[in-house]
Amino acid sequence: MSAETISRQARVERKTKETEILLHLNIDGTGGSKVQTPIPFFSHMLEAWSKHGLMDLAVDAQGDVEVDQHHTVEDVGIVLGQALRQALGDKRGIVRYGMAAIPMDEALVSATVDLSGRPFLVFSVPVARARVSNFDLDLLQEFFRAFAFNAEMTLHVTMHYGHNLHHITEAVFKAVGRALADATRLNPRIAGILPSTKGSL
Repeated sequence: MSAETISRQARVERKTKETEILLHLNIDGTGGSKVQTPIPFFSHMLEAWSKHGLMDLAVDAQGDVEVDQHHTVEDVGIVLGQALRQALGDKRGIVRYGMAAIPMDEALVSATVDLSGRPFLVFSVPVARARVSNFDLDLLQEFFRAFAFNAEMTLHVTMHYGHNLHHITEAVFKAVGRALADATRLNPRIAGILPSTKGSL
């Protein structure tokens, strides 16, 4: 099967007493999205991630947000990470590394990713104990930790500067999306080859 005919898609469903999530991801999409969560600002951020990651994303998430947003946000991160890992398959021919820096007015955020099979998150975005619209920014790091660990990737996110919380948060999602657009890309020069000296990712 050639790289052009590989279907890099995944469908993941997760049901617990706290949340019910159905997610479909197509790595080789155009950035189309249909996102339904009970947290409108979070839905908007997932749409921005999809658009700038050039991945088609469908999410239908329900959760006990009347108790806390934490369960829903973290569980969407878990499911999105699982979907990305599944859609990547054996990772042969991928670029593997990606990085992006996103300016949004006064804010600048960068993201660097390695689809390494080694989960790790460095999240240097000091926005805890604040809210944007109805979204608790304490959950930003929780979302990206769940995403990175379930995707089995190394992810570093750094806010260089900024003060508008909406701009900072949106730049985070866009930067991670764009870094992943690079890292997941198939490089025809290494078709069928793992980009690792160890022989596994």
